[in-house]
Amino acid sequence: MSVTVKVPAKVNLQLGVGPLRDDGYHDLVNVFHAVSLFDEVTAAHGPLAVTVAGASIEGVPAGPDNLAARAARRLADHLGREADVRLHIDKAIPVAGGMAGGSADAAAALLACARLWEADVPFETLLDLAADVGSDVPFALFGGTALGLGRGERLTALPCEGEFHWVFALADGGLSTPAVFAECDRLRAAFEQEAGWPHESPELLAALTAGDAKALGAALGNDLQPAALSLRPSLGRTLAAGREFGALGGLVSGSGPTCAFLAADAGHAAELAAALDEADVARALVTATGPVPGAHVLS
Repeated sequence: MSVTVKVPAKVNLQLGVGPLRDDGYHDLVNVFHAVSLFDEVTAAHGPLAVTVAGASIEGVPAGPDNLAARAARRLADHLGREADVRLHIDKAIPVAGGMAGGSADAAAALLACARLWEADVPFETLLDLAADVGSDVPFALFGGTALGLGRGERLTALPCEGEFHWVFALADGGLSTPAVFAECDRLRAAFEQEAGWPHESPELLAALTAGDAKALGAALGNDLQPAALSLRPSLGRTLAAGREFGALGGLVSGSGPTCAFLAADAGHAAELAAALDEADVARALVTATGPVPGAHVLS
């Protein structure tokens, strides 16, 4: 017997970063948006193990160090049982790209293990367990479009009308999320910028409710973008190219280095991807739509 779960990537439409807290975290205002790039995680009975397949999986840990294995152990602890599960991950979400691929796999592992072990775990409990594993893990279960507060784990669904079309410019190599947050703190200190309490953007929320792609493109924002550009200056060229070729808006996705560009429709997304590919400003270009549902069982 095995269980396969499909789980989406995310893009942060807004990422507001507050001051550094005493516990080493930052208070965040995150507007998450699930998009149609998916990993699949299959759980089967056996000793705890993780295998990974797919394109560009260099640097993804196999075995017990994978975040999916940590999620399986957390659920097993909650249920008072052994984490006896073999997890296989088929990856399509960019690795270390700011699109929460590792968190998505952890969310999928929670759901797959609960089904494999025939455990009746309420969805709210799965969300709590997901938050123990990582800040972005609950949203991968939640899906759609949502406001995330705290570390991003306190989620509220947001109204989102229609479908939005995206082009993602994938970069060579990854960026460490802790390193990007540390650089954000360093830059703020160096330029004597006081980090205020972040708030959700009324313009962005209104654009989502109205399904207005042009207004949404103008309202996109990411407080981590200056830090990502500081650590990876070449991303500035990618963002500039997206603006030059007519993207409605563009930003570094999460902690990067993937850059996300909003298009007017599917045809515009295809044209934008082709232009960016011709300009040679990314390792690869992929198109996707959002919002899409969170983690769900395929079989």
